[in-house]
Amino acid sequence: MDIKNYFVQRLELVDNALNEYLPTTNSLPESLHKSMRYSVFAGGKRIRPILMMAACEAVGGSSEQVLPAACAIEMIHTYSLIHDDLPAMDDDDFRRGRPTNHKVYGDATAILAGDALLTEAFILLASPESFPGCSSERVRQVLYLLARAAGSQGMVGGQVVDMESEGQKIDFPTLQFIHARKTGALLLAAVQCGGLLGGADEGSYRLLTRYGEAAGLAFQVADDILDIVGDQQELGKDVGSDQARGKATYPALLGLEEARQKAFELRDLALEALQPLGPAAKPLADIARYIVDRSS
Repeated sequence: MDIKNYFVQRLELVDNALNEYLPTTNSLPESLHKSMRYSVFAGGKRIRPILMMAACEAVGGSSEQVLPAACAIEMIHTYSLIHDDLPAMDDDDFRRGRPTNHKVYGDATAILAGDALLTEAFILLASPESFPGCSSERVRQVLYLLARAAGSQGMVGGQVVDMESEGQKIDFPTLQFIHARKTGALLLAAVQCGGLLGGADEGSYRLLTRYGEAAGLAFQVADDILDIVGDQQELGKDVGSDQARGKATYPALLGLEEARQKAFELRDLALEALQPLGPAAKPLADIARYIVDRSS
């Protein structure tokens, strides 16, 4: 199976499950549920849930057994996008080719839709029905990893340092701190949680962690590059906004060509980590290639 077909099939699984797990638009409060669904079903690539499913498969599990966690991580990611786009933060008008949530539903409802999606994610993760046959200890670890990746030591913390660094001259360790947390933390957690729910042993879990660290950082480096060379219609979001706001990015600090080389190095580190896992890890390898090649 090529990576395009893999993405199409796994994306369909995730979207069908999200439709089932999210509150319907005819349940009160209707405006909130419409706002939540507007952003969740705005056409994202589902990189995080698909990474989680691929990691589960790489250690002998199946996509279906991680679907609740895959949907939860997409809810967390979508909440972060809704809040990032707000006027108080990035003030973006478009996301995934459509007006941002606050442009359609207003700032207050957008904030609450993000809050609700984050909470719904942990309701789903904590549900006794979500992971039948999985030990309570592994489920606890998944809850811990996703909460840590989303909090002040992960995505939220990275966003704060990112905002504080706008227009400032920062060093390379600060740039790495921002990207490893703002974007990399949730991508790493996706891979780690997929491995845990798939039954990974200690050795396989270490390999998946190495892969997730490298692939997660590669994703943000590629995203930084695409903000310069990408096409707005293809990307579905504003292009050049990072430069306009003086954001801390790899091309801004290293230059475009050196940033590309960094992305290639990270991709190769990710691929190297997967080698002991054999053919079962091919989807993970193809995803790492896709992450970087889209910006080259």
